[in-house]
Amino acid sequence: MKKLILLAILFSSTGLVLFGQDSTPAFIKDSLDIFINREIQHWKIPGVAIAIVKDGKVVITKGYGQQSITRKDKVDENTLFMIGSNTKAFTSTLLSWLQYDKKCSLDDKIIKWLPDFIMKDPWATKELNITDVLCHHTGMGTWQGDFIFSAPDLSKAQLFDRFGMLTPLYGLRSKYGYSNFGYLIAGECIERISGESWESNIKNRIFNPLQMNRSIALCAEMPLQQNISAAHTLISDTLKLIPYWKTDGLAPAGSVSSSVSDMSHWLICQLDSGRYGGKQVIPFPVIQETRNPNSIIGHSWFPFNRTHYSLYGLGWDLMDYEGREIISHTGEISGFVTSVTLLPEEKLGVIVLTNTDQNYFHESLKWMIVDAYLNLPYRNYSNFFFEDLETDSERRLSRYKAQKDTIAMHNKPLTDLKSFAGHYINPVYGYIDILSTIEYLTMTFEHHPDLCGKLECLGGNRFLCTYSDPIYGIKVISFKIENDKVKSMKLRVADFVDFTEYEFVKQ
Repeated sequence: MKKLILLAILFSSTGLVLFGQDSTPAFIKDSLDIFINREIQHWKIPGVAIAIVKDGKVVITKGYGQQSITRKDKVDENTLFMIGSNTKAFTSTLLSWLQYDKKCSLDDKIIKWLPDFIMKDPWATKELNITDVLCHHTGMGTWQGDFIFSAPDLSKAQLFDRFGMLTPLYGLRSKYGYSNFGYLIAGECIERISGESWESNIKNRIFNPLQMNRSIALCAEMPLQQNISAAHTLISDTLKLIPYWKTDGLAPAGSVSSSVSDMSHWLICQLDSGRYGGKQVIPFPVIQETRNPNSIIGHSWFPFNRTHYSLYGLGWDLMDYEGREIISHTGEISGFVTSVTLLPEEKLGVIVLTNTDQNYFHESLKWMIVDAYLNLPYRNYSNFFFEDLETDSERRLSRYKAQKDTIAMHNKPLTDLKSFAGHYINPVYGYIDILSTIEYLTMTFEHHPDLCGKLECLGGNRFLCTYSDPIYGIKVISFKIENDKVKSMKLRVADFVDFTEYEFVKQ
């Protein structure tokens, strides 16, 4: 009996020692700084900030690199980054909360709160509900209309008018199509239901009680802050500083800026059933509502086949991974890409913020951190994703070189270059003007006053359009010509912005 008691004491003592040990994975303790500092050079990322939350505590909030290629200011845990579509989880939380307060139902039809709301299909106008817009079941294709919705000079009323003129690619609720405009609809519902603006709701209900004191709701506020990251992109493999994108027209979809320190409070709350600082800040049923799967995206793709299905809740992507539930979202906005990830069963949260819009490092690092905490084999996801992006970049550069070589051959258009000049109208967007020079055409836009396009002839009716703002890309644009007369042109921008092709008719 004495031996058994002694053994029990020994095992208890050993258990106490083991439980008292630091359970932080070796990759996090020993290799993280070296890895990040090396990889941001590899990916050409000026600055990165990360946060890890585990078991209700902040393991790390830290910045790496520079806020801007033109300044020596270092990124730290309080540096503000635009978080893009990670805004959506805040918006969906607000509407779920309003339902919890019995001020609305997520099954409410949109026209109950926005009586003037219209879609091209009268039945869809009548039936579209709040859940539909939060889970991307509006019938619109992914990013459909975003070129129009990004116009900085259009009012909300004008944006709603134009949304009502678009022809959805799918039937209502028939297919998942990621729609940023759906979240503008959600934001307007929040305002009508609560009597306060979307930005007031997010500040008073979420930012203030979670002590997210550095976080801001609108892009317009970003330049007025201190300790802010600049926006960057890669142009022909060269890192360039670019202006902040003016997206406040679609604020509930992607206008929040925050720091990893502030966002760690959001993670703690999400992982502790809505509690923060010993208080119930967000009712747990509200959080659960946002995590209910509402849309089937399809089979998950992952390089090492550890996942099967991809779903969408309300402002969150949902998937399985190694038998765990993953709740996450990425945020992509001109000059920034970010990721927010939750593993509720592990009480683990990871945030990665970056200040360039052409990298997969934000996802690579997140998966390496997750794998470390799940005791999975070390895999350098950064190398895998970098090779994939590099291959795609080489393909695009090769295609661009071939197009420039074609332009250098001075192939003739089907009709005189001056014939392309004129005033072109699209009934949803408005007008563009095309002017001719001796060698090329220039294009200006009614609702994007700072944007222009240079059109160089590839021969026949095809031109290579290089936009002055690199976010809109370099695209081949074709004109319709009949009897030597230019009738119309089909406008395209970078797929990252909008897959839609817009026809403009020459007046």
